[in-house]
Amino acid sequence: MGKPLQIVITGANGFVAKNLRKYLSEKNIHLISISRKNFKSFKNETKIISKNYEQKVLFPKIKNSDALIHLIGIGKQSTKTDYELINVQLTQKITDLTKKAKIKKLVYTSGLGVSSNTSSGYFISKFKAEKSIINSKINYTIFRPSYIVGKSDPFTKYLKKSIKKKKIIIPGSGKYSIQPIFIDDVTKLIFQSITNKKFDNKIIDLVGPEIISFEKYIKLFLQKRNTKLHHVDIEDAYNLAITNSKFDYGVDDLNILIGSFVGNHKKLSNLSKTKFQSIQELLKTGALL
Repeated sequence: MGKPLQIVITGANGFVAKNLRKYLSEKNIHLISISRKNFKSFKNETKIISKNYEQKVLFPKIKNSDALIHLIGIGKQSTKTDYELINVQLTQKITDLTKKAKIKKLVYTSGLGVSSNTSSGYFISKFKAEKSIINSKINYTIFRPSYIVGKSDPFTKYLKKSIKKKKIIIPGSGKYSIQPIFIDDVTKLIFQSITNKKFDNKIIDLVGPEIISFEKYIKLFLQKRNTKLHHVDIEDAYNLAITNSKFDYGVDDLNILIGSFVGNHKKLSNLSKTKFQSIQELLKTGALL
């Protein structure tokens, strides 16, 4: 038997990372998982707590690993943390570390809708991060995910919380499109991107097989529960997003929704040869509740 894979994961406490770490742990892969905050570790996992991801601390522990999966990013800015700091500068820092530590592959989660023509601050930061990875000449796979859903993803947690309040806010008409993908499919695809050379040096839309309106998604999720759908005029929603940090949606949340971004699922399916989970079937069975 060959030497087992050693994979580094940043942002170990996040939703995608927790599911990915569990999946890889069950495959007996040696994990080196890094987070700013403490977290419960799985078998075959080395845990590192690092607030600033300092090279001198991380380098000797992660050098010569088979892959680094960079899952840190923010979708909402504040006075304490912004896109440039986290999405751009930290990604550059991780990219430099990956190259210096002679790690064979870098996998990065960007965002569906990222392009060179964007004017959104969030998408611009993700585009800059992508370019820093590509320019590094490291072997990479960049995924551009739509909503990644599961029992404890941020959107699902928001909907569960709203059900308890018996009211869900929908900005505008709710007719704009989303293309969600199930977390179990995502974990398999990320692992495949490390083990299958077909994924090398590619930017790939990480999207599910079905395009669905935002409002329909919520109605299916509710399973006929007595929860009011409260539509907020889109102009009012943007005003609240700008002026009230406690509003359910940030400015870029609204930009992403209204943008109705959809991706090339056929390309992903042909590349991965994967049978994808129907999100609508998951919702109809209440599997996400």
